[in-house]
Amino acid sequence: MTSTTENTAGPATILSEDIEEIADLFSVTLTDTPASDEERAKKLDSPKFGTVFTDHMARISWRRDEGWVHRRVQKYGPLQLDPATAVLHYGQEIFEGLKAYQHADGSVWAFRPEENAARLARSAHRLALPALPVDDFMAACAVLVRTDRAWVPTAPDSSLYLRPFMFASEPFLGVRPADEVQFLVIASPSGAYFAGGVKPVSIWVDAEYHRAGPGGTGAAKCGGNYAASLLPQMEAAAKGFDQVCFLDGGSNVYLEELGGMNVFLVMDDGSVHTPELTGSILEGVTRSSILRLAADHGRDVVERRIPLTELVEGLKGGRVAEVFACGTAAVVTPVGRLAGETFDATVGDGQPGELTIAIRQELTDIQYGRTPDRHGWMRRLA
Repeated sequence: MTSTTENTAGPATILSEDIEEIADLFSVTLTDTPASDEERAKKLDSPKFGTVFTDHMARISWRRDEGWVHRRVQKYGPLQLDPATAVLHYGQEIFEGLKAYQHADGSVWAFRPEENAARLARSAHRLALPALPVDDFMAACAVLVRTDRAWVPTAPDSSLYLRPFMFASEPFLGVRPADEVQFLVIASPSGAYFAGGVKPVSIWVDAEYHRAGPGGTGAAKCGGNYAASLLPQMEAAAKGFDQVCFLDGGSNVYLEELGGMNVFLVMDDGSVHTPELTGSILEGVTRSSILRLAADHGRDVVERRIPLTELVEGLKGGRVAEVFACGTAAVVTPVGRLAGETFDATVGDGQPGELTIAIRQELTDIQYGRTPDRHGWMRRLA
């Protein structure tokens, strides 16, 4: 049964009794080399994303004949892997990304973590990995945050980034699903994504490479999709662009997503458009939240296939007023310029659009507890 509590910003949901019961199953072995208060304070001072990690990590093991066993929190440190470990040869792994936010009263909350848990299960199915129950996912995140509570940063727009991941840990060579799997959660303090204010990014639309193809793993959050995006990202950076946008692998006509973010268009009539989910686009938690908030604003929300030619013509003719990307790390990122081999267009006046800023502000206000959580998206972890 899910219970509720009052937050300074309005009602929000805490973890269920079932999740708390699973959390109690975790053994906690504290590190013998914890960071001192001084060391931790130094690391929490403007940490670069994904480079600083807390003292501990949560872990659950899976064996085909036992299921999920040995729930524990242990010292953060290297994993010992046999050279024949399946993940090193066949790439059977998946991951998630979410954040824990400290609110004004000192409590720590996550934004829609059950959606990340559900997506992990979908990714697991596509990669022939075992599905971790949602309650186990939630409990692992909560126990780790409670253990490393002192690592949650308090600076404006900072958060504790949580990286749950799962990989095939059985040592063998052979093309089959592994019989042994590990699930872990690690945590990394993260500063403000846009230091000094939100800045528009430039996007190169790549017509040569594809992040994923029809029937592939595009809808799963697995490392192979990101590895496929690295070369085109490097080539886009060499051209002076911040990010790369991919087209569909079937026809090379329709917009799909950036290397790690979904994309949105705001039209001159105020409607909000985004590429529909076709099986090769990752269903982002931030994406679905924006669809809901845009509808709350009275905007027509349209999920459809968007041809690149329509976007280019819309930018040149003024039909497309704003473009932004979204994801866990940056929340909402305004796009100021889009270019490809045959076009180079500025979005509006090159500055963040009105709806882009409004949606970003509303999302972050919900996440940090500064405004009522009317959709019940927040979950208290500590």
